[in-house]
Amino acid sequence: FCFRLFPLREHGMNWRAKPLTCREIQAFKRSKEVMERFVRAYELMLRFYGITLVNKETGELKRAENWADRFENLNRFSHNNLRITRILKCLGEMGYERYQVHLVKFFLTETLVKGTLPNVKRSALDYFLFTVRSKRRRRELVHYAWQHFKPQEDFVWGPKEKLQKYR
Repeated sequence: FCFRLFPLREHGMNWRAKPLTCREIQAFKRSKEVMERFVRAYELMLRFYGITLVNKETGELKRAENWADRFENLNRFSHNNLRITRILKCLGEMGYERYQVHLVKFFLTETLVKGTLPNVKRSALDYFLFTVRSKRRRRELVHYAWQHFKPQEDFVWGPKEKLQKYR
Protein backbone atom coordinates (compact mmCIF):
# COMPACT_ATOMS: atom_id res chain seq x y z
CA PHE A 1 0.00 0.00 0.00
CA CYS A 2 2.57 2.56 1.10
CA PHE A 3 4.96 1.71 -1.76
CA ARG A 4 2.22 2.53 -4.29
CA LEU A 5 1.34 5.87 -2.71
CA PHE A 6 4.96 6.89 -2.05
CA PRO A 7 7.20 5.47 -4.77
CA LEU A 8 10.98 5.91 -4.63
CA ARG A 9 13.95 5.72 -6.99
CA GLU A 10 15.34 2.87 -4.89
CA HIS A 11 14.24 -0.64 -4.05
CA GLY A 12 12.41 -0.89 -0.75
CA MET A 13 11.28 -3.78 1.41
CA ASN A 14 8.72 -4.89 -1.19
CA TRP A 15 10.51 -6.63 -4.05
CA ARG A 16 7.48 -6.10 -6.31
CA ALA A 17 7.67 -2.32 -6.05
CA LYS A 18 9.38 -0.99 -9.16
CA PRO A 19 11.73 1.96 -8.50
CA LEU A 20 10.78 5.30 -10.05
CA THR A 21 12.85 6.82 -12.80
CA CYS A 22 13.90 10.47 -12.90
CA ARG A 23 11.74 10.85 -16.00
CA GLU A 24 8.69 9.58 -14.13
CA ILE A 25 9.33 11.95 -11.24
CA GLN A 26 9.52 14.89 -13.63
CA ALA A 27 6.27 13.80 -15.30
CA PHE A 28 4.58 13.59 -11.88
CA LYS A 29 5.79 17.07 -10.96
CA ARG A 30 4.38 18.50 -14.20
CA SER A 31 0.91 17.13 -13.47
CA LYS A 32 -1.14 19.27 -11.11
CA GLU A 33 -3.59 16.38 -10.65
CA VAL A 34 -0.86 13.92 -9.67
CA MET A 35 0.68 16.38 -7.21
CA GLU A 36 -2.72 17.09 -5.63
CA ARG A 37 -3.32 13.35 -5.26
CA PHE A 38 0.11 13.00 -3.70
CA VAL A 39 -0.70 15.63 -1.07
CA ARG A 40 -4.05 13.91 -0.38
CA ALA A 41 -2.21 10.60 0.10
CA TYR A 42 0.20 12.35 2.47
CA GLU A 43 -2.73 13.77 4.46
CA LEU A 44 -4.31 10.29 4.57
CA MET A 45 -1.16 8.77 6.06
CA LEU A 46 -0.76 11.65 8.50
CA ARG A 47 -4.31 11.06 9.76
CA PHE A 48 -3.48 7.36 10.18
CA TYR A 49 -0.54 8.41 12.39
CA GLY A 50 -2.61 10.94 14.39
CA ILE A 51 -1.23 14.06 12.69
CA THR A 52 -2.97 16.88 10.81
CA LEU A 53 -1.52 18.99 7.98
CA VAL A 54 -2.41 22.50 9.14
CA ASN A 55 -1.00 24.43 6.18
CA LYS A 56 -0.44 22.93 2.70
CA GLU A 57 1.82 25.82 1.69
CA THR A 58 4.26 25.60 4.59
CA GLY A 59 3.80 21.97 5.63
CA GLU A 60 3.01 22.90 9.24
CA LEU A 61 1.64 20.01 11.31
CA LYS A 62 -0.15 19.45 14.59
CA ARG A 63 -1.53 16.53 16.56
CA ALA A 64 -4.90 15.27 15.34
CA GLU A 65 -7.77 14.82 17.76
CA ASN A 66 -7.20 11.05 17.77
CA TRP A 67 -3.45 11.42 18.39
CA ALA A 68 -3.32 9.44 21.66
CA ASP A 69 -4.74 6.25 20.11
CA ARG A 70 -2.67 6.63 16.94
CA PHE A 71 0.55 7.34 18.86
CA GLU A 72 -0.05 4.16 20.87
CA ASN A 73 -0.09 2.29 17.56
CA LEU A 74 3.09 4.04 16.41
CA ASN A 75 4.84 3.15 19.66
CA ARG A 76 3.76 -0.48 19.51
CA PHE A 77 4.49 -1.33 15.87
CA SER A 78 7.93 -0.40 14.58
CA HIS A 79 7.11 -1.27 10.95
CA ASN A 80 5.44 2.15 10.82
CA ASN A 81 8.90 3.71 11.09
CA LEU A 82 9.90 2.15 7.75
CA ARG A 83 6.77 3.61 6.16
CA ILE A 84 7.49 7.03 7.61
CA THR A 85 11.05 6.90 6.28
CA ARG A 86 9.66 6.00 2.86
CA ILE A 87 7.15 8.87 3.00
CA LEU A 88 9.92 11.30 3.96
CA LYS A 89 12.14 10.17 1.09
CA CYS A 90 9.26 10.42 -1.37
CA LEU A 91 8.42 13.94 -0.14
CA GLY A 92 11.97 14.93 -1.06
CA GLU A 93 11.74 13.27 -4.49
CA MET A 94 8.49 15.09 -5.26
CA GLY A 95 9.79 18.51 -4.30
CA TYR A 96 8.10 18.77 -0.91
CA GLU A 97 11.24 19.38 1.15
CA ARG A 98 9.31 21.79 3.38
CA TYR A 99 6.97 18.92 4.27
CA GLN A 100 9.99 16.76 5.14
CA VAL A 101 11.32 19.37 7.55
CA HIS A 102 8.01 19.80 9.36
CA LEU A 103 7.42 16.05 9.65
CA VAL A 104 10.90 15.37 11.00
CA LYS A 105 10.63 18.25 13.47
CA PHE A 106 7.21 16.97 14.54
CA PHE A 107 8.69 13.56 15.39
CA LEU A 108 11.72 15.08 17.10
CA THR A 109 9.41 17.21 19.24
CA GLU A 110 7.15 14.29 20.13
CA THR A 111 10.08 11.99 20.95
CA LEU A 112 12.61 14.31 22.56
CA VAL A 113 10.55 17.18 23.99
CA LYS A 114 7.13 15.72 24.82
CA GLY A 115 8.19 12.09 25.26
CA THR A 116 5.01 10.75 23.66
CA LEU A 117 6.73 8.47 21.13
CA PRO A 118 9.68 6.84 22.93
CA ASN A 119 9.79 3.87 20.55
CA VAL A 120 10.08 6.14 17.52
CA LYS A 121 13.05 8.11 18.91
CA ARG A 122 15.82 5.98 17.36
CA SER A 123 14.20 6.01 13.92
CA ALA A 124 13.66 9.77 14.13
CA LEU A 125 17.34 10.27 14.94
CA ASP A 126 18.90 7.52 12.81
CA TYR A 127 16.71 7.72 9.70
CA PHE A 128 14.08 10.47 9.59
CA LEU A 129 16.62 13.27 10.20
CA PHE A 130 18.85 12.19 7.33
CA THR A 131 16.11 12.06 4.71
CA VAL A 132 15.96 15.87 4.71
CA ARG A 133 17.53 17.02 1.45
CA SER A 134 18.41 20.57 2.42
CA LYS A 135 21.77 20.50 4.15
CA ARG A 136 21.00 23.75 5.99
CA ARG A 137 17.60 22.53 7.21
CA ARG A 138 19.09 19.14 8.17
CA ARG A 139 21.74 20.94 10.25
CA GLU A 140 19.02 23.00 11.94
CA LEU A 141 17.14 19.81 12.79
CA VAL A 142 20.27 18.07 14.11
CA HIS A 143 20.92 21.11 16.30
CA TYR A 144 17.29 21.08 17.50
CA ALA A 145 17.63 17.37 18.34
CA TRP A 146 20.90 18.00 20.19
CA GLN A 147 19.31 20.81 22.22
CA HIS A 148 16.55 18.50 23.43
CA PHE A 149 18.42 15.19 23.71
CA LYS A 150 19.02 13.90 27.25
CA PRO A 151 21.73 13.35 28.32
CA GLN A 152 23.25 15.76 25.83
CA GLU A 153 26.74 14.27 26.15
CA ASP A 154 25.42 11.01 24.65
CA PHE A 155 24.26 12.70 21.43
CA VAL A 156 26.09 11.03 18.51
CA TRP A 157 24.33 12.51 15.44
CA GLY A 158 26.66 15.48 15.03
CA PRO A 159 30.04 16.78 16.24
CA LYS A 160 29.62 18.41 19.65
CA GLU A 161 32.08 21.22 18.84
CA LYS A 162 30.02 22.30 15.82
CA LEU A 163 26.70 21.86 17.63
CA GLN A 164 27.86 24.12 20.48
CA LYS A 165 28.90 26.85 18.00
CA TYR A 166 25.90 26.49 15.67
CA ARG A 167 23.93 29.67 14.94
